[in-house]
Amino acid sequence: MPSTEPATGAQPPARTVAIWAALSPVIEAGAPLRVLDVGGGSGMFAVPLAQLGHDVTVIDPSADALATLHRRADAVGVGMRVRGLQGDGDRMHAVLEGAAATGGAVPGRQFDLVLCHSVLEVVDDPVSTLREIAGVLRPGGQLSIATANRAGAVLARAVSGHPREARALLADQDPAPGRARPARRRFGPPELLDLVTGAGLLPGEWRGVSVVADLLGASSGADPTAIRDLELALAGSSPYRDVATGLHVLATRP
Repeated sequence: MPSTEPATGAQPPARTVAIWAALSPVIEAGAPLRVLDVGGGSGMFAVPLAQLGHDVTVIDPSADALATLHRRADAVGVGMRVRGLQGDGDRMHAVLEGAAATGGAVPGRQFDLVLCHSVLEVVDDPVSTLREIAGVLRPGGQLSIATANRAGAVLARAVSGHPREARALLADQDPAPGRARPARRRFGPPELLDLVTGAGLLPGEWRGVSVVADLLGASSGADPTAIRDLELALAGSSPYRDVATGLHVLATRP
């Protein structure tokens, strides 16, 4: 089984252990990678990847999150490997071109690995965004996509005592119509795989992200190592992965 440790022996949280397991063969292959983390925020993935020796560029709209990213990277001695650029994921090309025009070290905009986690739910056009992202991958480069899972959201609303909201989500409707902000988009596995292939990428096997960790919660008292082991055992197996909080797929640019 591939290592699931993101860096320097630290164990990942149970809810992301399946993503790290999928990334492990890519990030531990030996050679430093040029990594782009779209919507990478405060560096949950970027900083551990930099600790493994990779050069990571993070694009995020939040200046506060990017400031936290740089503090975290500096605190563990990898500040020189992490670059933060402020901007939106669906305007990624403009952000990269602006950085290049001002002397930013974005090497040819041809990345070995791109992370797109919790981004497609909130952009205006996920099809266009994914095609943009595919365009900055080198041939053979890989894209890690994690999204909210519609079935998992339905189950979570139901078990928390909100059956009407669960029914709305089941029909792909806003569970709280009339709110100021639009609802987050959610996906099923076929939709996600269609997006990936529509962007000209070759998807690998999809996994469930946080099959049980979110249901248990931090106050459950369960052994964290046992929860991580269970997450890994369930992440690739139906019917368990079908009701996970999130979906993950690692895709390759031909």
